[in-house]
Amino acid sequence: MAESMLGLKRTHRCTEVSEANIGQEVTVMGWVQKSRNKGGIIFVDLRDRSGLLQIIFEESDCGEESFVKAEKLRSEFVIAVVGQVEARSGAANTNLKTGTIEVRAKSLRILAESETPPFPIEENSKTKEELRLKYRYLDLRRPDIQKNIMTRSKVAILTRKFLAEEGFLEIETPTLIKSTPEGARDYLVPSRVHPGSFYALPQSPQLFKQLLMCSGYDRYFQLARCYRDEDLRADRQPEFTQIDMELSFVDVEDVLDVNERLLKTLFKDICNVDVELPIQRMTWKEAMNRFGSDKPDMRFGMELQDVSEAVKDCEFVVFKSALENGGSVRGLRVEGQAGMPRKKIDALVEFAKGYGAKGLAYLAVHEDGTYKSSFAKFMTEEQLAALVQAMGAQAGDLLLFAADKNSVVYNVLGALRLELGKQLNLIPENSWKFLWVTEFPLLEYDEEAGRFVAMHHPFTMPMEEDLELLDTNPGAVRAKAYDIVLNGTELGGGSVRIHQGDIQEKMLELLGFTPEKAQEQFGFLLEAFKYGVPPHAGLAYGLDRVVMWMVGADSIRDVIAFPKVKDASCLMCEAPSPVDAKQLEELGVAVQAEENKEEIE
Repeated sequence: MAESMLGLKRTHRCTEVSEANIGQEVTVMGWVQKSRNKGGIIFVDLRDRSGLLQIIFEESDCGEESFVKAEKLRSEFVIAVVGQVEARSGAANTNLKTGTIEVRAKSLRILAESETPPFPIEENSKTKEELRLKYRYLDLRRPDIQKNIMTRSKVAILTRKFLAEEGFLEIETPTLIKSTPEGARDYLVPSRVHPGSFYALPQSPQLFKQLLMCSGYDRYFQLARCYRDEDLRADRQPEFTQIDMELSFVDVEDVLDVNERLLKTLFKDICNVDVELPIQRMTWKEAMNRFGSDKPDMRFGMELQDVSEAVKDCEFVVFKSALENGGSVRGLRVEGQAGMPRKKIDALVEFAKGYGAKGLAYLAVHEDGTYKSSFAKFMTEEQLAALVQAMGAQAGDLLLFAADKNSVVYNVLGALRLELGKQLNLIPENSWKFLWVTEFPLLEYDEEAGRFVAMHHPFTMPMEEDLELLDTNPGAVRAKAYDIVLNGTELGGGSVRIHQGDIQEKMLELLGFTPEKAQEQFGFLLEAFKYGVPPHAGLAYGLDRVVMWMVGADSIRDVIAFPKVKDASCLMCEAPSPVDAKQLEELGVAVQAEENKEEIE
């Protein structure tokens, strides 16, 4: 039967007890990790968020009542123990922070009993994630998950401290806002007071932080909750947290400077990693040409090579048609892999097809100078030699080629490079390669929509030298946008914002907005631009992604207290779920049954 804590005060967390406390009386509380009855003496490993502490129960010390209770202890019972700290009587446990001491119990209270948990509460659990997430409140007791959540808290506290010292103000922005059509799908919230109208949950605080700059707040930040109704991956969630900031009277250099110093502070304090400043920079165009990715993993080489010039006169139809259609032929040089078995090469071809390739051409340069290739018969010896030279290949190398429009070639070879990096163990462990990717295209053409869409968002400032291209060649306009990349993962991104009304209106026009539609969607922002807007810029990090890298987790679900799974549902509380008809009636919302929906269609 559970007892009260009345009159007891915890004096220490488990690992706060040390050799310095030997001879002192302490009161500790937590969960029973395991209990071992050795006949006349009971050993209990007590666990709290700080770690483990060994408790010893002997009837001569704790009395009959406490000893009888100690005999009943099982995993996950919650207990309070008053006892004396002693040097450990047995061999020290070097794996534990408290491995040289133990607490000899004088009294015991069982604060709560526990049923046998559905899985062991232990580090590096082998239990299926679905079961762990169903009982997330138990999963969160595991030491490795607790360490992750505590690291996340520390990152948040350090971020607040750093930004406050840099003159930033923490200001909250609304989470019930107007729906905007750009970007991912919004989560919508029906209004009871305004029947037929909906709020949206914010995908980011973008417009509000720009308005704060209009309002003279100079430097803003927020740990902002954001929501996107999109397909999920290991590093995506429908709701997530951004370290969000905006600065006035600044340009690109100012934003990058303060954020480099923030990153240096965080990674030194949390990971003891020295981030070398200034962080390397690379334009979007260079990143795509060299690595086939706008978030390149800089920990290893194997860069893409453009061999279009070397193969322009060959008769290989795959290369020929790609070049005739305005595409390119590019390759990867895989050092020392000329002897790769055909079965493995075929598997790489299938991998490439998953990223949009129609196929993958290969050429092995053997030690005797001969070639084995899937396309050699379509090229002369001179053309093959020129291709090998263009790739910088040596005897023993394997060359892999993709030919298509540039976007497909980048996508295929960028993904193939990473896959080969993993398969061939080319990526060094414990290496931290930060990179700024700059000068993204302002716009990209959406074939399906038949118009340009913003690569980042509609409020990104074009490079000043490209402004004249907005009318003549909008696809060539570069943006004053920047992403921060770590080891092939985008941690965050931002841009200088448009602060001139005429350029903002022009941007919306390019995105297909009529003046009336622009006014309907963004009228409050356009109106604010009439009243003196300072030049401003900002950046936002995915807090979850940053912490995921810091703790070495495979998924952001491991650094979020109560995450969703891939279909955006919560296995623990079973959200989303149907609601009462009365609630829907109050909101003026009707739910259409799936079979009726099909009949209507």
